[in-house]
Amino acid sequence: MKTNRYSQIIERIFFTHYSRGARSLSFAREEIEQVAAELGVKLPKNIGDVIYSFRFREELPESIRATAPEGLAWVIKLGGKARYKFVAELPWVIQPNLGLIRVKIPDSTPGIISKYALNDEQALLALVRYNRLIDIFAGVASYSLQNHLRTTVEGIGQVEVDELYVGLDRRGAHYVFPIQAKGGRDRMNLVQIEQDMALCAEKFPRLICRPIGAQFLSDGGIAILEFAQTEVGIRLVGERHYHLVPKGSLTAEDIESYRSIKEAD
Repeated sequence: MKTNRYSQIIERIFFTHYSRGARSLSFAREEIEQVAAELGVKLPKNIGDVIYSFRFREELPESIRATAPEGLAWVIKLGGKARYKFVAELPWVIQPNLGLIRVKIPDSTPGIISKYALNDEQALLALVRYNRLIDIFAGVASYSLQNHLRTTVEGIGQVEVDELYVGLDRRGAHYVFPIQAKGGRDRMNLVQIEQDMALCAEKFPRLICRPIGAQFLSDGGIAILEFAQTEVGIRLVGERHYHLVPKGSLTAEDIESYRSIKEAD
């Protein structure tokens, strides 16, 4: 199985560099190929999928997790050009709060997009864009600047943002919204949010950075989450759930109930 192959590779790399008490271990991308050859393991065409899998889809093997200092967990971060690093830090699983109220939004998605959209991040980004969910969530007039922006950030290496928005509020302040979209089994995590914030600090230093995560809910709803840097690290500062519905199904009672929610915020 692919997961077993990947686990063998990542375990060998980790324990090649690990020493008791370590909190940061650096390694090079080329080690993936070297270790696969040593183990007789077939690599995927996209070698980076080995790392991507453990950063965003799968847990690291138990043998690795067991070595983390008490109260910490290992994550994989970018460490420069063609380099990565294992870092032990406070664990935090980012997942939508399923207890939140679901706000109905009249669906403005073009019919042909709805017909052919798949249940993945590209479909999610399209729904967010056509229904102006960033504007609604953030209270800022926002515009999509670029899809899948790939660039390099000093000290990190190549990073990719699923979509980048820029915005303007009623005071004239300018914003940048890096969006991470997750569909299927992929999960949001702090590593991506940190990379997004570093990109914005380097490429858009005069804009207010508001990192956003978007994720499909199991019933087709959309969760929008916002993060910010605090004294104790990156934390969730806002979350809303939206349900795109045909225009005729949004009732007067729905609208009245949303007025009450707004007054209670």
